[in-house]
Amino acid sequence: MFEKLSDRLERSFKILKGQGKITEINVAETLKDVRRALIDADVNYKVAKTFTDTVKAKALGQNVLTAIKPSELMVKIVHDELTTLMGGDAATLNLKGKPAIILMSGLQGSGKTTFSGTLAKKLKSERAMRPLLVACDVYRPAAIDQLKVLGESIEVPVFTIEGSKDPVGIAKKALDYARQNNHDLVIIDTAGRLAVDEQMMDEIEAIKKAINPTETLFVVDSMTGQDAVNTARTFNERLDFDGVVLTKLDGDTRGGAALSIRTVVNKPIKFVGTGESLDGIDVFYPNRMADRILGMGDIVSLVEKAQQQFDEKEAEDLARKLRKNQYTFNDFYKQIQQIKKMGNLKDLAAMIPGLGKAIKDIDIDDNAFKGIEAIICSMTPYEREHPEVLKGTRVKRIAAGSGTTIQEVSRIIKQFDQMRQMMKMAGSIKNPMAAMKNLRGLRK
Repeated sequence: MFEKLSDRLERSFKILKGQGKITEINVAETLKDVRRALIDADVNYKVAKTFTDTVKAKALGQNVLTAIKPSELMVKIVHDELTTLMGGDAATLNLKGKPAIILMSGLQGSGKTTFSGTLAKKLKSERAMRPLLVACDVYRPAAIDQLKVLGESIEVPVFTIEGSKDPVGIAKKALDYARQNNHDLVIIDTAGRLAVDEQMMDEIEAIKKAINPTETLFVVDSMTGQDAVNTARTFNERLDFDGVVLTKLDGDTRGGAALSIRTVVNKPIKFVGTGESLDGIDVFYPNRMADRILGMGDIVSLVEKAQQQFDEKEAEDLARKLRKNQYTFNDFYKQIQQIKKMGNLKDLAAMIPGLGKAIKDIDIDDNAFKGIEAIICSMTPYEREHPEVLKGTRVKRIAAGSGTTIQEVSRIIKQFDQMRQMMKMAGSIKNPMAAMKNLRGLRK
């Protein structure tokens, strides 16, 4: 994400490299290039100009310490202003009320339905809430079925009224149902259109008035750039929503919506969606996003993602197995699945400070583990638990079953054994993240 913008800003800062001090001339030249970079990233022109004017005023008012280079000081000022531009602190959800009611709004295709399910899963697992999903999109073909499938996959009930074309009535009856069945959270998925129209706005307004939600979220596709900002402005004028959800941020190399939307509508970005899986949701932290934009990584988010996939008991069990040399292909396979749930591999690697720039031109395939998974799945249950028996005809059979070569299977088995021996020698591993580092060699 933000790859093009990051590259452009890096080039802009090079103008100041080698300069002995900050002057009005070299600052003006640098910020002229920064402003072009922001506009090319589809940032609103007024937002870009106000941003660079603020940075210029702060830069010229700074005394550069001998130990700090002008380019480094400029990066610091731009980082702080980017954080402010995107909202400063992370915004929280208002989950008061019995039940708390979250109303989703946005255009068709923005990802409202998927995000509704994703948010329900997150709040169910992290806050032990009892969500109820409500299908109020009575127009889009298969919209109700889509929500039902999502609800079933996360074990959250979906309230529908078959054949009804009255979304306001559905929403009101859903609240009655929630109260009667002890649901403390109701998430209402509404209809969208391909473009803003009067009927759509009247309907979403009527739903909001009827149910008085504790939180109204505007969901928008970040890849639409300025169109996302303009749509947000229109919705906010009618709905006065509480926050924004930017979906498909992992595919947004420019970043215009994320950088403009807060200033234009004066409402915080609360969540970002990355990918289409039900785990692809992150709280929006402006300071962390500024880190990513400026190529500084985001190690805090990476650790949080890892912690979501590994619980303390699993870590202890894994440490015990490693000490006793009982780490098996079943354990290995499970770890691969956990890593995949953390998100796009290249985005994960880019969260490590200094690594983002190094890998920006390297294609990291999200299917990098597919060959290893096929090999493990072609083993018998006994072979997975007893890797030492993997020799001769067994290797030949696994290669045929996985669509790989005998040499590839032998290499994976050898590297797995080396990794297991190394882990046993370490002996003191208490965190499965240490084991994950060893996967790099197996992906080559």
